[in-house]
Amino acid sequence: MAKKNNKSAAKSAKKRKTAKLKPADGTQGMEVIHSHAAGIDVGNEEHYVAVPPGLDENSVRTFGCFTEDLKAMAGWLSKIGVTTVALQSTGVYWIPLYDVLTERGIHVFVVNARDTRNVPGRKTDVLECQWIQKLHAHGLLQSSFRPGQEVCNMRTLWRQRQQHVADAARCTQRMQKALTQMNVQLHNVISDITGVSGMTILEAILQGERNPERLAELCQPEIKASRATVTKSLEGNWREEHLFVLRQEVQTYQHFQRMIEDCDAQLHQHFRSMEPKADPQALPKVERHKRPRGNAVESFDLRKELFRVVGVDLTRIDGINIMTAQTVLSEIGYDVSAWQTEGQFVSWLNLAPRDKISGGRVIGRDGRKVINRAGQALRLAANSLRQSDSYLGAQYRRLRGRLETSRANKAMGAKLARVIYRMLKYGQEYVDKGAEYYERNRKEQQFRNLTKQAAKLGYTITKAA
Repeated sequence: MAKKNNKSAAKSAKKRKTAKLKPADGTQGMEVIHSHAAGIDVGNEEHYVAVPPGLDENSVRTFGCFTEDLKAMAGWLSKIGVTTVALQSTGVYWIPLYDVLTERGIHVFVVNARDTRNVPGRKTDVLECQWIQKLHAHGLLQSSFRPGQEVCNMRTLWRQRQQHVADAARCTQRMQKALTQMNVQLHNVISDITGVSGMTILEAILQGERNPERLAELCQPEIKASRATVTKSLEGNWREEHLFVLRQEVQTYQHFQRMIEDCDAQLHQHFRSMEPKADPQALPKVERHKRPRGNAVESFDLRKELFRVVGVDLTRIDGINIMTAQTVLSEIGYDVSAWQTEGQFVSWLNLAPRDKISGGRVIGRDGRKVINRAGQALRLAANSLRQSDSYLGAQYRRLRGRLETSRANKAMGAKLARVIYRMLKYGQEYVDKGAEYYERNRKEQQFRNLTKQAAKLGYTITKAA
C-alpha cells in the first residue's frame, strides 16, 4: 500500500511540474529577448514589415523599393521605437535596406532564408514577415557575418577584379577554340598564348600575316619549343569566319585586361586611404616560390599594402601566396572577433565536418551546398602543399595518404584557417619548423601509441640501437 501511495504521489508531482512548463499564454515558456523587434520580408518591388501589435495599430505595413520608401520605412520604425530588425538575405535586394536602417541606428540582423523557411500555414508575404518577427523576438535567429564598410569596399573591388579575370580566361578558351578550328596549334607549343610571344603572333595574324616562318620569328627567346616546331604549329586553313571570331575574342580579352588595371588602380587608392598598422619597410623580401603568377597585381606592391593595413604577413604561411591572402582578407576582414573560437571560424568557412550525429554515432553528412570564397581559396592553397618541403607540406602529404583528395584539401584548409585566425587575433608571426620536425614528432607519437598497446598485451617495446 505504501508503494502505491509513493507512486501516485510521484505521478502527481510530475503532472504539477509539467503544468508549470506549459503556460496558458501558449508561449511554451519562451522568453522574449527583443521586445522592440521587427521582421521584414524583402522583395524586389515591395517589402513587408511586421512589428509587435502593441507598438502600432497596423502591425504589418508594405513599403516600396525606392529610396524614398526605404527612408519612410526607417522613419516609421524609429518613431514607434523599434531597435532591431531581422531581414532575409534575399539576393542583393537587402543591401540598400540594410544601409538605410543602419544609418538610423537600428541594429539589423541579416539572416539566412533557410532558418526562416518553415512558415506555419499557407506561405504568404504577410505571414512570412510576421514569422520572422516572432522568431527574432524570441532570439531564435542568428545574424550572418558582414564586415565593416571599409572591408566591404575592398571586397567589392576584389570580386569585380576576379570576375574580370574569369571573363578574360573564357576569352582565352574561345581564342584557342578558333585557332583549333583553323588547325593552328599554337597553344600546344606555347604554354600561354596570352603572353608576349602569343599576343604578338596573334596580332600579326589578325593584320594579315600568313607565313609560318615569319610568324615563328616573333617568338621570344624564352620559348622552350624549337623554331621548327613553332613554324609547323602555325600552318592552318585561315578561314574567314574563324578569323573574325579570333579578332573579337582578342579585342575582348584586351578590354578585360584594361578593366583589371582599372580595378588595381582603384584598389590601390582604397589601400592608401586606410590607416596603417605596420611599417612596410619591416617586411622581409618575398621568397622565390611565393612570387605571384598569372593574374597578379602588377601596378603596385599588394603584399606591402596588405602588411601595412593588417599588421601581419599571411604569405609567411606555406601554401598561401599574396593572391590567396588578398582573397581571404577581402572576405573576412582584419578583425576576427566576430568568431569567438577557432572552431567557429573554421565552421563559417565551410571547412569543418558537417556530420549528423544521433545516439553518439555519425549517421550521415549534411549535404547542404555552402559557397564560401575564402574557404574555397584555402582549399586551393592546401592543394599547393603537395611538394612543399615544410611542416604543413609533410602534414598534408600524410592526410593525402589517409583520405581522398577533396577531404584532405578540406582538412588542410581548416589547418590553414586556424593559423590565419591566430595570426590575425594575436598578431603572431608564423614560423615554419620544417618537414623533418613533423616527421620526427609523428614517429615519436607512433612509438608512444605502440608502447601503450604492447603494455596492454603484456609486452615491452624498445627502440633499436
